[in-house]
Amino acid sequence: MRAEGPGPAEGRGLYVYAVVRAGTPLPRKSGGVGSPPAPLRTVGAGPVTAVVSAAPAQLRARRRDLLAHQELLTYLAGSGPVLPMRFGMVAPDEAALRDQLAAAEAGHLAALDRVAGHIEMNVKALPAQDSLAALVAGDATVRRLREATRRRPGYEANVRLGEAVASALARRAGQAGQRALRDLAPMARATAGGPEVPGCALNVSFLVAQADSDRFRATAERFAAAHRDHVDLRIAGPLPCYSFVGAGDRSAPAPVGGG
Repeated sequence: MRAEGPGPAEGRGLYVYAVVRAGTPLPRKSGGVGSPPAPLRTVGAGPVTAVVSAAPAQLRARRRDLLAHQELLTYLAGSGPVLPMRFGMVAPDEAALRDQLAAAEAGHLAALDRVAGHIEMNVKALPAQDSLAALVAGDATVRRLREATRRRPGYEANVRLGEAVASALARRAGQAGQRALRDLAPMARATAGGPEVPGCALNVSFLVAQADSDRFRATAERFAAAHRDHVDLRIAGPLPCYSFVGAGDRSAPAPVGGG
C-alpha cells in the first residue's frame, strides 16, 4: 500500500478510507472519492476489515473528495471505533490489502479497542491579534519601546516595536496554551502533539470519551473567553481519532499503507 497524496493514481488499486471491525455497516446511498463517486465496499481479513473503493484515475485533494472522505469517516464513527486513514492511501490490489490486514490484525484490534467510545478534539493556541492594549498594559518592554517610538519615530524604531509586539504576543499565547493544556488534559484519556503550524503556539489533540465531549468543549470555550486577551484558542471536533492510531502509540498499528 502506498500513500499517493495529490497526483495521478493511474486508475489502479483500492482507495482505503479506514480500518473497522468486521460487520460495521456502510452508508447505503453515499459514495467515495472520484467523479462520479466510486461505490464503497469492504475488504475483510478475519475480525477487521478495510473500507475501500476503486482508486480514481486522478487522485487529487479536491474539496469534493476531501469532504467525501471526511463524511464517510464521520458516518463510520457513528457505528463503532474507526482507524481513519489520511486522504490519499491506496492499496495496490485486494490480495495485498488482505495480507497487510492479516499481518497487522493484533495491532488493529488493540487500536480499535483503545479508541472505542472516544473522539478526537483538537486545540490550537494562536496569538491574540486584537489585544494590543492589554499587551501594552502588561508588558514593560513593549510599553517602553512604544513610548520611545512616539518620542523619536522612525523605521528602525518601528521595526523594533513590531518585533517586540510579535514576540510578546507569541509568548503570551504559548503560556496561555500551556495553561489550557493543563486544564483540559485531565478530561482526556491521552494527548498527542500535532505538527507545527506557522503562527501557532500550541497544537494538541485530545482523546476524549464521547460522553465527555460536550463538557470538554464547554471547558475549552470558557478558557478561551477568559483568556482572549492572551490567546486565540481554536477548538475543533469531534473528529475521527487520527492522532491516536499511529506508530507512535505502541498499542496502535501503523496506518494501512505503511505511510
